[in-house]
Amino acid sequence: MEHPYPIGRTVSWRGVTLTRAALLMAVGLVAVGPTALLHPAAMPAPGATQRPHVPIRARYATSVLVLNGNGRAGAAGRVSARLLAGGYRETPATNAQVATYARSVVVYRRGWESEAERLAKDAHVSAVVPLDGTLPAGYSRFPLVLILGR
Repeated sequence: MEHPYPIGRTVSWRGVTLTRAALLMAVGLVAVGPTALLHPAAMPAPGATQRPHVPIRARYATSVLVLNGNGRAGAAGRVSARLLAGGYRETPATNAQVATYARSVVVYRRGWESEAERLAKDAHVSAVVPLDGTLPAGYSRFPLVLILGR
């Protein structure tokens, strides 16, 4: 019995002769698009910029300055103790220059973004921003700053 859809047969369309298998493959590529040939992990997200992979530093090699920006007594000390217990190297606690921060924020120096994101997860903080100035004298050695807000 002959197969009802033999793949080996040729088909002609607009002067082009193809086997049915080649025609089916061409129609599939047009329908699905050329990106179907690429593995999803190899394709960057639209609009994403590639940054070099830098291994994240361990918590024991990371110091964090904890600033109380909400005015509640002892808030920075409690968070500092929790971070020390979580493995961070040094977490001194002190008051921020103002006590009216509406929300908590992690501030990081250039090159410390991955560690800042990890600290934000550890401290349950959603805002992570780069340092846009300098830290007060005596605190310039800290690559990460956690400012506690309300």
